Amino acid sequence: ITNNKPTSLLGRSFTLFSCISVSVYVKVFTNSPFLVCMDLGLSQEEIIDPTYLWIGPDGKNLQGQTYVNLTATGKLMVKRFKESMSGAYTCTLSHKIIETDAQDETEVSEAYKFMVYAYREPDYTYKISVRFTTKECKLVANNKFFEELKRILDNILSDLACHVIEPSYKCHSVKIPKQSLLHELFITFQVNPFAPGWEEVCNHLPYDCEDETNKRARDRIEEFFNKQTYALKHDFQALPTIHYVDHSFEVTRIDSCRPGFGKNDITHNDCASCCVVCDPGTYSPNNEVTCRTCVRTQIKQYGAKSC
Repeated sequence: ITNNKPTSLLGRSFTLFSCISVSVYVKVFTNSPFLVCMDLGLSQEEIIDPTYLWIGPDGKNLQGQTYVNLTATGKLMVKRFKESMSGAYTCTLSHKIIETDAQDETEVSEAYKFMVYAYREPDYTYKISVRFTTKECKLVANNKFFEELKRILDNILSDLACHVIEPSYKCHSVKIPKQSLLHELFITFQVNPFAPGWEEVCNHLPYDCEDETNKRARDRIEEFFNKQTYALKHDFQALPTIHYVDHSFEVTRIDSCRPGFGKNDITHNDCASCCVVCDPGTYSPNNEVTCRTCVRTQIKQYGAKSC
C-alpha cells in the first residue's frame, strides 16, 4: 500500500493517491466475484461525487465492454472468465472531500489493483496398490495371472468410460514374524477417468463427471478385491497358488493440471490446491503439476502451453 497526501491549502484542489493490490482467483468459465472499487474503511464513510475508472489487463477502459458487468457504484464482474482474461484489473476511484468550515474542496483519488487469475480444479487419478501371495517369484503363472487381472479390471470399468493405465508388478520375498519366507506380487496401477469417449458421456451428466467417475471406479475396484477375501474364506478348501493378501488394498490420489495451468503454493498460497493459469514467462505443455520457466523466448500471455 502506498499513500501520498500533500498538504491542502485553502481553496486549492490536491490529489491524494493510494494503491492497494489484492489477488483474486476465478474458476474458468464462471463469473468472477464483484470486484469493489473501495476499501473497507472508505465503504463506511460518505463519498461525494464519486467516479470510477476500470482498466483491464490490456490497458483498455472496461466501460461498455460486453464481457463485463460494471455497476453504477463501481463494482466489476468479469463474465465467463477464461485464461486470457487473467491479469491486472485496476480501478481508480475519484471523489471529493469538502471542508465546509474552511471552504476547502480537495480532489481525492484511490487506486485499487486486483490481480485476477483463472484456475481449474486439479484433475486426478487414483494409484492403487495390492498384493498377492505366489508360490515363487519365478513362477511362469505369475505373468499370466497379471495379464488376466488387467483384463478383469478393465471389464469392471468399461461402462464408466475410464480404464486402467500404467499397470506393473514386481515379485518380492517377504519375511513376516513367526512365519516362513513368503513370495508376494506387488501390483500397482492407475485408474484414468479420461478414456476415449469420456467427453460424450460426461456432457449428458448433471454432476462433476470426473469426481463421480473416479469415485465409482475406486468403489468397484475395492469391492472386487474385498470379494477376493470373502472367496478365500468361504469358497476354497485349499488356497490357490496365487491369492490376494487381505487388507493390502491401498489408494493414493495423484493430482495433475491441464496444459497452461500449474500449482504454486508460494506464489498462489491463497489457492495452493488450485491449478492456476501459468504466469507470463512460464508455460505447461502437458498434465504436469507445475508451470515451467521459459528461457528461450519471452512469453507475455497467461496460460502458455509451449515455450
